[in-house]
Amino acid sequence: MRILSFPEEATPAELRAQVHEIQEQAWPSPPGPDVPPPGAPVHDPALRPLSMLLVDDGTVLAALDILTKQITHAGAPYAAAGLSTVVTRQEARGHGHGRRLVAAARQTMAERSLDLGLFTCDRPLRTFYESAGWHVLPGAVLIGGTPQAPFPSDRPGFDKVTMAAFFSPEARQAETLFRNSRIELYPGETDKLW
Repeated sequence: MRILSFPEEATPAELRAQVHEIQEQAWPSPPGPDVPPPGAPVHDPALRPLSMLLVDDGTVLAALDILTKQITHAGAPYAAAGLSTVVTRQEARGHGHGRRLVAAARQTMAERSLDLGLFTCDRPLRTFYESAGWHVLPGAVLIGGTPQAPFPSDRPGFDKVTMAAFFSPEARQAETLFRNSRIELYPGETDKLW
């Protein structure tokens, strides 16, 4: 079993097709003409998506993408990244594969000279992410979408928590500024809220 990483668009077609298959297990696409073909990239290339796959003998057991962008918070710039499309093959769940991959993604972010990792998850998944080294950022709300069409994580009908890890000395020093705040992520229209 090994973890492979590729820029999303450079992921080998046979692996990308498997990732699409397990994403469809978790989040079936609505029928219609706007459905991208199996294996097509799903993220905005401006976010430099990095696909991480846990592969066993050619079979993708779990997958996720790391999205990266520069943000400004409390007047200071930060290189931020977040997790997106975290998924484990249905028949492989309950064996720690997702946790292993999420922990590896956190380590990858730390090694890439990023300031911090930020993302939201459904409240029931909080303990899963905590078990992989992430921490809840109390009271924090991520604002996705665009400045013209914001998509906040505290919108009606959402039950999200913000998870975080602070990597650089500057980000660790500023951690309290991120608590109980609205963080302008603005990843765009494709990845409204990574």
